[in-house]
Amino acid sequence: MAENSTAEAAPAKKSKLKLIILLVIVVILAIALSVAGTLWFLGGTIPGMGGDAASEDSTVTEEPFTPSVYLEIEKALVTTVQGEGRQRYVQVYVSLESLGPQALAAAKLHMPLIRSQLVMVLGSSSFAELQTPEGRKNLADRMLDTVNQVLEQEGEPTITRVLFRNFVVQ
Repeated sequence: MAENSTAEAAPAKKSKLKLIILLVIVVILAIALSVAGTLWFLGGTIPGMGGDAASEDSTVTEEPFTPSVYLEIEKALVTTVQGEGRQRYVQVYVSLESLGPQALAAAKLHMPLIRSQLVMVLGSSSFAELQTPEGRKNLADRMLDTVNQVLEQEGEPTITRVLFRNFVVQ
């Protein structure tokens, strides 16, 4: 009778071991499926499952980032404008932006002519125009055209933008 009780106890331990192994496998499978589902939902690729060929090609053909370089015109551009029947003063600090240092070196070389032309453009503006954001944007565009005309006349590369660092109208 003692032999029968030990024989029945061994198969019960094996079935508990199988149950534990089966539960561990199910838990690991559930975790793996949740990670794969999250990656798929967020638009990522699952390693080993192949990625989107279009996204891989687009990353290869991207152009490298080129930072802008700047030249600050140290002295303010100061002039008078007509506004409401009286003379008003305008003071503007300007910086020039370019993608390459060659254009800024050329602008620095021809700075007396550029400053003169910029003061003339600023002086030809109206007081009412300079008080609005649209008027200031138009002034920056006209200044850009003026600087680029001067640089083209001298056979130099052009700049990309004129930036206002400080803008005072009295």
